[in-house]
Amino acid sequence: MAFDFKKEYKDLYLPKKKPSIIRVPKMNYLSVCGNGNPNEPDGDYHKSIELLYGIAYTLRMSYKTDHKIYGFFEYVVPPLEGFWWQDGIKGMDYTKKDKLSFISLIRLPDFITKEDVEWAKEQARQKKKKDYSQVEFFTYDEGLCVQCLHIGPYDDEPKTTAKMHQYMQEQGYLLDINDMRYHHEIYISDPRKCDPSKLKTVIRHPIKER
Repeated sequence: MAFDFKKEYKDLYLPKKKPSIIRVPKMNYLSVCGNGNPNEPDGDYHKSIELLYGIAYTLRMSYKTDHKIYGFFEYVVPPLEGFWWQDGIKGMDYTKKDKLSFISLIRLPDFITKEDVEWAKEQARQKKKKDYSQVEFFTYDEGLCVQCLHIGPYDDEPKTTAKMHQYMQEQGYLLDINDMRYHHEIYISDPRKCDPSKLKTVIRHPIKER
């Protein structure tokens, strides 16, 4: 059976519907940066997702090629994630989506190296006749965070983040969103296949001790 990150690391991908404090370990990702409203069909965000999955599945199926990755085992491609921010705005203003900047992410198993990602980019370019140069190997140590499972439309997230911030303060922590630490979303549900009222999204905010 293929290794499934969501099932093996439930504290990271399937938290409860009430806030909790977590220390997130350093992880490697595929990443693509962009700007603009994520709802625009031809915008940067939708393009970033296509690029990420093209490389993620090239790596996932690499064992069927001549490129052998040391320590490889079969796995389920982890869920799509995103770091989000708005220049000049502290927190998130959901009414100004055109001001958004983002890093779209897909987690990589530890055995995949930067060199493997470069191989996959060239392999995908040759096969799909598409430029994958925007995809990067990205290492990030997220550290101490407050998180919660949000169920419902993305525009309703402020209700969940308000609960997170109240809980964080009660536990003696301060919000620590800055130029290096971001509003973080992990998309457990596929919005193309799920009613908006049932969408599951992990929301994670960086914090620090008071």
